[in-house]
Amino acid sequence: SDNNNIKMAGGGEWFSIGSVVACKTCFNKEVEGEVLAFDPQTKMLILKCPSSSGRPSLSDIFVVNLGLVSNVQVKKEVNSVSDSPNSLNLHRLNTRVRNQVEEKKRLVTALKAGVSPEGQKLFLAISKTIKEVSWNGVNIMVWDKVVITPPYKTENTSHLRGDPDCKELPHIKKIVERHIKDSLFQGNKN
Repeated sequence: SDNNNIKMAGGGEWFSIGSVVACKTCFNKEVEGEVLAFDPQTKMLILKCPSSSGRPSLSDIFVVNLGLVSNVQVKKEVNSVSDSPNSLNLHRLNTRVRNQVEEKKRLVTALKAGVSPEGQKLFLAISKTIKEVSWNGVNIMVWDKVVITPPYKTENTSHLRGDPDCKELPHIKKIVERHIKDSLFQGNKN
């Protein structure tokens, strides 16, 4: 057999790179995508799916543990593959996973500290443009220089060490102000 056919360990199924496979995850989510790779030792299947953002130029890559899925179906079998699959940038994927895990840990810490929904929304709004944002109890820390305390308004935004010449402070205050305006606008639309 050629190398593009992948035999699933413990099962009689063959997956061909380029075939379309569908399955149901342990979270009851239906996943359907093109087979990019399969590791028989770990039973990990890598699927390329249409982007959840809806942009046709992008794809979502799912790493599926076949031990934790049900209803695996081969929707479209490919017998010959003309070009080899694109190589995945594993370093970038690992970094992205690590960052998402860290973000979830910070959110859990904030929730345990009793952060209000307003604080959580502001944190997410800031983290979309600035990566160096973290929780310190119920306070939002930006660049380890600016602190935003409850109830998370512009006047609750200050320099951590009280520096009146802090160049970052006006920028963060603008983000807080814009977030509050956007929240009011969203509230008026509903």
